[in-house]
Amino acid sequence: MMVFLSRFAWSMVTLLGVTFLAFTVAFVIPSDPARTVAGPKADRQTLATIRQELGLDQTLPVQYFRYLGRVVHGDLGRSYLTRQNVLDAIIDRLPATAFLALASFLPSALLGIAVACVTARRQGTTTDLAVLIGSLLLLSIPTFWVGLLLLYVFAYRLHLFPLGGFGIPNVVLPACTLGLGTAAYYARLVHTNLREVLQQEYVRTALAKGLSPLRVYGKHALRNALIPLTTLLGLDLAGLLSGVVLTETVFNWPGLGRLAVEAVFNQDIPVIMGTVLFSAFLVVAVNIIVDGLYLLIDPRIRYRPS
Repeated sequence: MMVFLSRFAWSMVTLLGVTFLAFTVAFVIPSDPARTVAGPKADRQTLATIRQELGLDQTLPVQYFRYLGRVVHGDLGRSYLTRQNVLDAIIDRLPATAFLALASFLPSALLGIAVACVTARRQGTTTDLAVLIGSLLLLSIPTFWVGLLLLYVFAYRLHLFPLGGFGIPNVVLPACTLGLGTAAYYARLVHTNLREVLQQEYVRTALAKGLSPLRVYGKHALRNALIPLTTLLGLDLAGLLSGVVLTETVFNWPGLGRLAVEAVFNQDIPVIMGTVLFSAFLVVAVNIIVDGLYLLIDPRIRYRPS
């Protein structure tokens, strides 16, 4: 329990550091949020009034600590453009991003693990070599290029899927865009780990004692091979839930990624800060959850205070 409390404390320090860096970068950029709110033709008096209302006339340290005070109370501020509460804007976009994340994450993880299990038992065969070459090719292709190619072939040329937007038919192409490369990476990682586990003495002993290969591979070998993958799965899921900028932009998907892009182009600092902080929170939370999953996968693991 003390170890997890220590990890939680360090997580809070991490989030604090993220807020400081994001706040500094956001205000170092040569821009005028008051001009963004008032428009390019606003006079000086109007700009001064807006700066005072937004607290922009204060020094950066004062603005930062005021922002931290609001964050502690769950207030991420309001958008400079829409005047919508930032937390409400994130909650509004989260279902679309979660839908896309799960639609790409679950199939890619299952496909990658299944391919790894098949090829690990056929080391050196044509199947193993074909999967290796295919996975390397998928990992070498940029994600946005895959998305544009899928859009051109299956949406524009064949008219099998919509060009963009939100919905069940609309999620197929962006999910494939995110899932193909991810499945290839999972397949290579699990294949390498599983191949090493299958060479262990206890695996050969279990097979020699007459246990079925399915039980040996599924219950014993695969369970140990999945330990290094657990961290990667957690971080990938956190990244997907925090918004995939390029994919959501290419497919006009109304998620957190597009919200962040729009905020950057509009110099909407509260929304930028909110999306960055939300992404950091997800990564930190997933790391804590993954630590607990390690104990479920392998009870022999014990954490020691650092």
